[in-house]
Amino acid sequence: MSKSADDGTFMYFAFGSNLLKERLQAANPSAAFFTTARLKDYQLEFGVCEAIVGNIWHGGVATIRHSPGSEVWGVVWSISNRNKDTLDEQEGVSKGVYSPLDVWVESGDGGTPPTTTRCRTYQLNNFQPCPPSPPYKHVVCCGARQQGLPVEYCERLQALETNNYTGPTFLDHMRHTLTALEHSSFIG
Repeated sequence: MSKSADDGTFMYFAFGSNLLKERLQAANPSAAFFTTARLKDYQLEFGVCEAIVGNIWHGGVATIRHSPGSEVWGVVWSISNRNKDTLDEQEGVSKGVYSPLDVWVESGDGGTPPTTTRCRTYQLNNFQPCPPSPPYKHVVCCGARQQGLPVEYCERLQALETNNYTGPTFLDHMRHTLTALEHSSFIG
């Protein structure tokens, strides 16, 4: 069974900082959780766009790379078409940082045939490997746990090496929200 949005919304597959609801909805308030899903034959990587010297996270950001046999877990969000431009802006499409990519993701609990959903996602351009900063890793891990991604996958994210950056980042203005998330019952 497959699904695709055609009701004034589009489906977006998030696998990085936009796993965290508060991060995504800050610029895209229409975003609504649809399901968790996996993208087959892709691998999660962290890096920077060669053309951009710095970024708000002070380290590598999430991207995907085609890799047969691998999988990336994430969240499918239903977003109003009126927020497509704001999502593109958040992802730096006009600056050449990321490019939109259409993918099919699978969701399901294992007891039923998987449902496939066509989604918009983003892939980093001119990829140069770079570990994430601790704040970026923190946002990704909080979002993965918040959205109920598989425990093993969350553990793999938690085990990621960082670049040990300790200065200020975009996360500073989100700190209050993340502190509240850490103390809630879904983050253990």
